[in-house]
Amino acid sequence: MRALGIDPGTATIGYGFVDELPDGSLQAVAYGVITTPSSSPMVERLMMIHEQLTELIARYEPERAAVEELFFARNVTTAITVAQGRGVILLTLAQAGLPVYEYKPNTIKQAVSGYGGAKKPQMQEMTRILLGLEKRPRPDDAADALAVAITDLHSMRYSGGIDLI
Repeated sequence: MRALGIDPGTATIGYGFVDELPDGSLQAVAYGVITTPSSSPMVERLMMIHEQLTELIARYEPERAAVEELFFARNVTTAITVAQGRGVILLTLAQAGLPVYEYKPNTIKQAVSGYGGAKKPQMQEMTRILLGLEKRPRPDDAADALAVAITDLHSMRYSGGIDLI
């Protein structure tokens, strides 16, 4: 089973493709970021996200996708901008025919580290361990996306493929 995890945004979008192997272990297939220049008009940036994500889906052929839910307490402008990117991401995933699951940040932290309040270094180290990587995944957005994919595969395993979150 191959899952695509996404850490949404507009300037930097993290992605991570993770396979669950027959023995239940997890393996990172590919991960990285999609970046868009802040100097470009928003409509062009959203189109870049759509086009690059479409190419990644075609190349790595995931069977499901998972996206981190938005969580912003203070900055409304940032929340709106990220929500625009997130909308394009969800549309792109739907157009690709992928089942899409969404997870709250504390759910991802709990699934990967065992603690819903885990800090970024803890998350990156647990992601490294769970995927058997030599180094912590970088950049941060890609590491976050891998954690989303791990959460989704764990959720699928324990819910029998039904998203209970």
